[in-house]
Amino acid sequence: MAGVRLRLLSIFAALLVVAGCGADPAPRPSASAAGTPTPTLSGGPAAKAATLAASLSDEDLVGQVLMPYAYGASATDVSAGSAAGNRKLAGVDTPAEMIAKYRLGGLILVGFSADDPTSKNQTTTNVDSVEQVRGLTTGLQDAAAKLPAGAAPMLIGTDQEYGVVTRVKTGVTGLPSAMAFGAAGNPQLTESAWRAAGAELAALGINVDFAPVADVLGSGGSSVIGSRSYGSDTAKVSAQVAGAVRGLQAGGVAATLKHFPGHGHTTGDSHDSLPKLTQSRAGLDAADLPPFTAGIGAGAKLVMSGHLDVRAIDPGMPATFSHKMLTDVLRGQLGFKGVVVTDGMNMAPARRWQPGEAAVRAVNAGNDLLLMPDNLPLAYNGLLSALRTGELSKDRLVEAATRVLTLKFELALAAVPQMSTVGSADHQRDVAKAAAAAVTQLRGACGGPLVRGPVTVTAAGGRTTTKGWLVDALRATGAEVVDSGGAVIHLVGYGDKRSDLRKGAAVTVAMDTPYLLADADSPVLLATYSSSRLSMVALADVLAGKAPADGRSPVAVRGLPRTSCGG
Repeated sequence: MAGVRLRLLSIFAALLVVAGCGADPAPRPSASAAGTPTPTLSGGPAAKAATLAASLSDEDLVGQVLMPYAYGASATDVSAGSAAGNRKLAGVDTPAEMIAKYRLGGLILVGFSADDPTSKNQTTTNVDSVEQVRGLTTGLQDAAAKLPAGAAPMLIGTDQEYGVVTRVKTGVTGLPSAMAFGAAGNPQLTESAWRAAGAELAALGINVDFAPVADVLGSGGSSVIGSRSYGSDTAKVSAQVAGAVRGLQAGGVAATLKHFPGHGHTTGDSHDSLPKLTQSRAGLDAADLPPFTAGIGAGAKLVMSGHLDVRAIDPGMPATFSHKMLTDVLRGQLGFKGVVVTDGMNMAPARRWQPGEAAVRAVNAGNDLLLMPDNLPLAYNGLLSALRTGELSKDRLVEAATRVLTLKFELALAAVPQMSTVGSADHQRDVAKAAAAAVTQLRGACGGPLVRGPVTVTAAGGRTTTKGWLVDALRATGAEVVDSGGAVIHLVGYGDKRSDLRKGAAVTVAMDTPYLLADADSPVLLATYSSSRLSMVALADVLAGKAPADGRSPVAVRGLPRTSCGG
């Protein structure tokens, strides 16, 4: 009967929107709007959050657990196309109006590129330059400050994993992928690099990063996770995840462990299907959960629930909507006290229910923050309707909103770095050490230049920017680079196949997962796991014989050693 009642609630919420109630999801004024003084907030973040949550209307409490995306590169000044997108999504023109109308607790900045396995649910982009992002986040915070919950800063998040999932690309220090850090094998380097990343995101006004990925890769090498993972060794991944959490949060940004309970042991893609995790419960405990435990131990403030069918615990139910997974395992077994955030609610497994019903199910399962709801008015009104009928208890909603507000007050304690820290020389130096330590040689004699005489750089799929970085870096080492006729250094990366390899290349370099190297015929095989500028500088130094290839592949590659240099 619960499912029937939730479906009826979803239909009721839809009728509210059609009838025009969705045009104003706040039928009664908040305490602050009615002239009641904002409560005095004292004590630590948790105490302030509890006091503020107790003063909020139902409408404001619902708004605090929602974190949609919006169209537009500014909070208040958007293009006609962006305004149309916002009207379709939420019935408003601008992000600032969306915040005001739905009393939002957070907003995610989105973007996409060709080399991005998460692009399927990124329907717009509002990330351009560091200056634009800072202006956008300032405008969003100005809008949120006017809300009854405005004593706590808004949560502004993004997926800045680095590697193939990087939202802010221009002007920031580009970290290599998670797999590159796994190849470097030094959690201290990981922590230092992520501290730089955290400081730069904080300077831009982003206070939540949906990273690091805590998924352990299985033998299938999950294509949607791939180089987003630190590797296939659970203990080593755990140490890397903990280092990334410590660094990111030391920089002033809340870290998010994802995708609970682990997306690495499935080849399915949760953007368009419900992947099955077929491990036994003992297998989950041994292989998948330890990185989440390590990240929680390091103080991670958020955990993202995955759209994953965990057969050993709650078969058929996506973990995002599973009380057994989120409340019994994550809260009970792992002892997590922070904010549980859903993966995108506009992804296929979450769309099996109407938006209102999906929102209610997600909160009742144990999520505190709903990311990218498929239809914001329906999600908002569905939660309100469920609250009024008892399908969603007031205590559960207050608990979720209080956790969100506690996180906000915790983040408010951190000093905001100056914009001058973004892309600074110190940050470049810290990240360069990790990029250099990651370069791995899987075939060929070690020591000295790996190619002699003129060289030509080629790349599958063009990759003009990355090729240019490598050419510049090679020339800086004194190497002669020609347009054609030299020994070929061939680059392959995300999405490339066997047909993208170049026969007869002197060197083949994998800039994403190294699996493709198993089919390359080059006498020298290298992996950088990343196509960042600093990774290309590190690669050039190895090719020129000016630096060793000290990395070790964090995943097994058919027919090849983890490293051909140094065991």
